[in-house]
Amino acid sequence: MVLTNSEIKSKVEAYLKEMESRKSLKKVLLIGPDFTRFFSNAGFICNCIYHYLAPKGVEVVILEALGTHVAMTENEIKEMYGDIPLSCFVPHDWRNDVVTLGQVPGDFISGITEGLWTEPIECQVNRLVMDKSFDLVISVGQVVPHEVIGMANHAKNLFVGAGGSDMINKSHMVGAVFGMERMMGKDFTPVRRIFDYGLETFLKDIDIWFILTVCTAPGGQINTHGIFFGDTRKVLEDAIALSQKTNIDFVETGIKKCVVYLDPKEFKSTWLGNKSVYRTRMAIADGGELLVLAPGVERFGEDPQIDKLIRKYGYKGRLNTLEQYKKNADLRENAGCAAHLIHGSSDGRFKISYAVKNISREEIDGAGFCSASYDEMVKRYDPEKLKYGYNTLEDGEEIYFIPNPALGLWINKEKFKD
Repeated sequence: MVLTNSEIKSKVEAYLKEMESRKSLKKVLLIGPDFTRFFSNAGFICNCIYHYLAPKGVEVVILEALGTHVAMTENEIKEMYGDIPLSCFVPHDWRNDVVTLGQVPGDFISGITEGLWTEPIECQVNRLVMDKSFDLVISVGQVVPHEVIGMANHAKNLFVGAGGSDMINKSHMVGAVFGMERMMGKDFTPVRRIFDYGLETFLKDIDIWFILTVCTAPGGQINTHGIFFGDTRKVLEDAIALSQKTNIDFVETGIKKCVVYLDPKEFKSTWLGNKSVYRTRMAIADGGELLVLAPGVERFGEDPQIDKLIRKYGYKGRLNTLEQYKKNADLRENAGCAAHLIHGSSDGRFKISYAVKNISREEIDGAGFCSASYDEMVKRYDPEKLKYGYNTLEDGEEIYFIPNPALGLWINKEKFKD
């Protein structure tokens, strides 16, 4: 089933009417995703909310849940969110514009990670979330398989999308040391339980409601398969159940060569583009190859500090990164980057080739990947001509093509059974 935008609008308005029956709404905070979640349909939903509330005199503020990503441009806001006035948008600043609510205790984290992480983690959120002038907070986003938490969204939108450095950095390291392949596509992972703890302990007195979507985007068109409303964990669990059916693709055997295309409008850094690694690693055969066609990638990190660290340490394996993490303060102070370096490496199990236009091949090689010429690769593996899934080229080479890695998770059925 795919919902039309008209059906989505009706469901959103019915939900808002229910809210109005419970309380008077004068000022509402929407927490919405950035352009990297364009295919969540959250932009359209926020537009529906704005046009329902604003004519009634309700002040609507939209907090961009950027996490560590760069702020959206005006054109990106307009393309994703439509005709909402730009003055409504406030970009989240994860380093400076947060308040600390309390700590997730180290003994709790140790218990859920099998002792792999024992440090406490500070729960931080953007100041606007705690602003008592808002009558209601609505967090809007997509549930989809995720490399750090298992399944994205719900409390993650608060503690990462609108969160602070300690939670972002350390939660990513928790995921890295516990093992992404133990978590992707699953609920009740250690990182999810950390966010649940923060929500239940520190935000229980804030009126926060969630609107969660489950989407795919065949041919670049958003298909919304479900939309879920509520202020309990059940809204997340219902969305996860549908996403597990919709966004996880099993292949019968390990893929020998996987080709992934990164839309240049969405992917401008390896920080984002490495979703091609995260989401396919459970499907690629030992000794196989992942070729990433990345015409828009022009940097490694989403900000200069992280970019510098990625260039310095590179995607060179879990054990190497953990050793560098122990030795170097700059990496310990940016634990989220260390986790990213672990996630972005295949640990030598398969080859990762990046074909780019806007970074030199020497820089790609220096970061631990194998470089390839984009112009040469796109002639052989033309994303306009390839179909999703298995393709056999004229010379008999078989590849598996994925046009957008952000919307799914691919798993080797043989390996998954093991």
